[in-house]
This record gives sequence, C-alpha cells and structure tokens, in this order.
Amino acid sequence: MLTIPQLEGRYIRLEPLSVAHTEGLAAASSGDPELYCWSQVPHGPGEVTRYIEKALELRDAGVAAPFATIRVADGVVIGSTRFFDLERWPWPASHERHAHQFPDIGEIGYTWLNASAIRTAANSEAKLLMLTHAFEVWNMLRICLHTDERNDRSRAAIVRIGGRFEGILRSHRMAADIRPRNSARYSILASEWSAAKKRLAQRLYER
Repeated sequence: MLTIPQLEGRYIRLEPLSVAHTEGLAAASSGDPELYCWSQVPHGPGEVTRYIEKALELRDAGVAAPFATIRVADGVVIGSTRFFDLERWPWPASHERHAHQFPDIGEIGYTWLNASAIRTAANSEAKLLMLTHAFEVWNMLRICLHTDERNDRSRAAIVRIGGRFEGILRSHRMAADIRPRNSARYSILASEWSAAKKRLAQRLYER
C-alpha cells in the first residue's frame, strides 16, 4: 500500500481520506445538485460512507491515493480529489527504474468542490500540490486527466495547468447524468512539468 502524504499549500490542505471526513464531506456536497452536473458526487452520510469505503479499498489495493480537500483558513472540508489508476510497470532488472517503489503513471480525478470553493484558487492549488508530489517525489513519468467532452470549463482548466489534449475516448465512462460519456483526454509528462509548474505557480501566487 502506498504511503499517502498530507499536502499543504497556501489556500488548501489535502489530507489522506478517512472515515473521519464523512461528516465534512456530507456537508460539503449538500448544496445545489446542479453544481455537480458533470461529476458523480456523493450526497448524504450514507452515500459519503460508501464513497469513502470504496476509495479506501482502492487505496489498500495500491491503485489510488484519495484525499479530502480542506480550506486552510478555517479548516472546513470543501471537497475531495485523488490519484487513481496508478500503475507500476514491470521494468527488467537491468533497468534503472526496476527498484522504483512508486507508480510510473496514473491519473488525477474524482475532483469536486462545494459551492464556496468553486472559482477560487482551491482546484488549481490542489493540482499544483498533487502534480508536484507525483513528478518530484514519486518521480512519475506521466499524469493523465479526463473530463466529460461537454464540460468546457473543466477542459479549459486542464489546459491552464499544462495538460495536453490527446483526443476523445468514446463511451469511456458513465457520465454524471447516467449515460455513456465521451471523455476528453489530457496528459502531462515529466519532461513538461517544470514549465507547467512555473506557469501554474505564477498564476496562483503572483497575481
């Protein structure tokens, strides 16, 4: 099982997800359901409990690293995000990455925020913290991000953090409106991270 760190920035803190976050996540997702037309977000204590249990099963299997998103200013839970579909490749014994103990590639997703955090720095700083950890601590080779093809706001946000468009995956996942979803696929490579990090940090902290 991966050791999941706590990641803290200026505006938000990412805490390893646990059952202790149940009440906070239920409160965070209790607003207008229309906010989550593109994301499958758990509502109410029962759904949140099952959401956390499933996330922790994937964590224990070594394929996910889920977080609760906490606002630093007041300690309130404002959402959740995670690494998932984490993979370690079967490098031959002669390869320098053979002894690498962390994932080689993975995805960032399952990201949602409550109404008070939307259009704030929370999402961008969460991505900065996670990508920094992925590329600079875990030394990952690639991070992938998907979003609903119809979600123009999310697609623009991924481009702003350095994601490069790879194409559309047809009927890739179930959409929040319970239909087969076409996913817009983006990625960031380790070789692209330095430039992307500089742009993202400037946008966050030098405005």
